[in-house]
Amino acid sequence: MHKLKKNKKSLTIKELIIERILQLFAVISILTTIAIIVSLFGESINFFKEVSIIEFFTSKKWTPLMEPRNFGIIPLFTGTMIIALGASIVSIPIGLGTAIYLSEYAPKKVRKVIKPILEVLAGIPSIVYGFFALNFITPLLKGIFPQTEVFNAASAAIAVGIMTIPMVSSLSEDAMNSVPNSIRNGAYALGSTKLEVATKIVLPGAKSGIISSFVLAVSRAIGETMIVTIAAGANPQMTLNPLKSIQTMTGYMVNVSMGDVTHGTVEYKTIFAVGTALFVMTFVLNLIAKAFIKKNVEVA
Repeated sequence: MHKLKKNKKSLTIKELIIERILQLFAVISILTTIAIIVSLFGESINFFKEVSIIEFFTSKKWTPLMEPRNFGIIPLFTGTMIIALGASIVSIPIGLGTAIYLSEYAPKKVRKVIKPILEVLAGIPSIVYGFFALNFITPLLKGIFPQTEVFNAASAAIAVGIMTIPMVSSLSEDAMNSVPNSIRNGAYALGSTKLEVATKIVLPGAKSGIISSFVLAVSRAIGETMIVTIAAGANPQMTLNPLKSIQTMTGYMVNVSMGDVTHGTVEYKTIFAVGTALFVMTFVLNLIAKAFIKKNVEVA
């Protein structure tokens, strides 16, 4: 009896230690997030003491490194949205179609072949995708559209889309596999075809997980750095033509960080102002997605 109480006490101490360690990890994560936010917003506040916030969000010219200086973020925002939209057009249909095939149609042998290939795609460094876009996708586009510039938004968007296909397909497939087989079997028993089961039973049942994969893919596209830096160019212009050179928010941050900008200058502070705007964009996108998912779950 005494030995049993001793073992129980020892187990309780171990559980308490593990609980405190896990709690420490959680606190570190929270503190890291807070430190990032403070760093971004602190420098951004100093930036807006020197630059009008109205100019920052309304001006259509972005030339902070040359005279006359202009601090309008709209060209960078437009470039970022072109990349995100183009990447979504590539990754969402292909990724979702792949997920449906793997979940509902593919034999086990085929699934064993396709899954590792997708994992390889997910493991390729983004800088490799950047050179792939510049040396392979751009020449193909120039063959179809001769007016395509060497650095252009289309090739970068396609490369980002290819890179995010595994994210959409893997997460969507996991969501579809979580739909109980009993529901599928019930639909088959009523005479439904595989296509009807996939589109009318499985997809609605896995809607929240699928939407989450879309949001993650779009957020990844918005925050992509190396591909757009290499393939999209560094020309912050107001254009909706994907065949022209553009500059994204992340691309600008990389270019300035590698330059000879003096610490503490207004040019240096633009990095944090653009980073804050990027952070707010992705944060709002995730809030909208969570609200949408919650609404659909409640309806279901």
